[in-house]
Amino acid sequence: MSLSSSSPSLEALQTEISGLLSQLPKMKHGGLIQQALTTLVRMAEVEADRLDWKILNASLQDMERAFRVFYPYRHIRKITIFGSARIPPKSQEYQMAAEFAHAVTKMGFMVMTGGGPGIMQAGNEGAGVDKSFGLNIQLPFEQGSNPFIEGDAKLINFKYFFTRKLFFLKETDALALFPGGFGTLDEAFECLTLMQTGKSDLLPVVMINKPGGDYWQNWDTHFRKNLLNAGLISPDDLHLYTITDRVDDACETIVSFYRVFHSSRYVGEQLVLRLNSELFDADVEYLNQNFSDLLVRGRIEKSQALPQESGGDEAQLPRLVMHFNQRDFGRLYQLIRVINQLGQDAPEAKHPEQK
Repeated sequence: MSLSSSSPSLEALQTEISGLLSQLPKMKHGGLIQQALTTLVRMAEVEADRLDWKILNASLQDMERAFRVFYPYRHIRKITIFGSARIPPKSQEYQMAAEFAHAVTKMGFMVMTGGGPGIMQAGNEGAGVDKSFGLNIQLPFEQGSNPFIEGDAKLINFKYFFTRKLFFLKETDALALFPGGFGTLDEAFECLTLMQTGKSDLLPVVMINKPGGDYWQNWDTHFRKNLLNAGLISPDDLHLYTITDRVDDACETIVSFYRVFHSSRYVGEQLVLRLNSELFDADVEYLNQNFSDLLVRGRIEKSQALPQESGGDEAQLPRLVMHFNQRDFGRLYQLIRVINQLGQDAPEAKHPEQK
């Protein structure tokens, strides 16, 4: 398939694509770029409506903008704050969200919100513009950018909810949920679904009530009464989230998650847990005695970086490797919490906000 040279714009595009193709063998991710280009070529050969191409084009534009904005901050952990756009600034929930955002940015984290009013505005206000991202989507009836992120280069305007959600979950290292409506609950359920099925990174989720409030307790009661009792979820799924009505507890939930645990990835059939500090042999034995149900075979073993892992600062981190069953993620979160407790005698990570 060749591009027509009937217009200057197509001639420029043809030149640009030719130059790109000639550079692919030298590019770091040339193979993946080639696959993406091949997919576009195949799609052009398939009958599709104009609307199909408009959706594809707008989705790619959403992603291009977000990739460019987030790349310079890829080594800093970010905390997503979800909550209602309709909560007023004088409410306890708003004040707590602002306080929480300020507290975590003082620890070195950055904050992501939907960029709109209510809890989103509180998050950007508390964090300050330098430590804030806004992932905004224009709605005809209530959502514009809040004044604490408006005009900043880290405000990204998305056309589609699904591309916006993709970047919330791709870029976040922790989730903080305040009370909200359908949108907040949609975000909560999607995040928990991805965590339960292993389609997200391992990360802490904290649900924050106002002092004495019962919004998330009522939600949890519904889970236990209508889902757990009916066998629709497992008891271990309740370990995917933490409920609190205190800002300091919410902050500690997030910081403690990265006290020893650093990150994870799969290498072949093995799950690799990168750690900020090495566990004692006795601690690893304790894990094997208490979490053998997570394994399809073998044991939890200490390891250095595996040959298949790419380089980088994390290559120097100690590891635990295991043949995880890729099913019991609630139990895996329990394992990570125990790892963080067993490693309490080890020096804490100096910068838990850094990846």
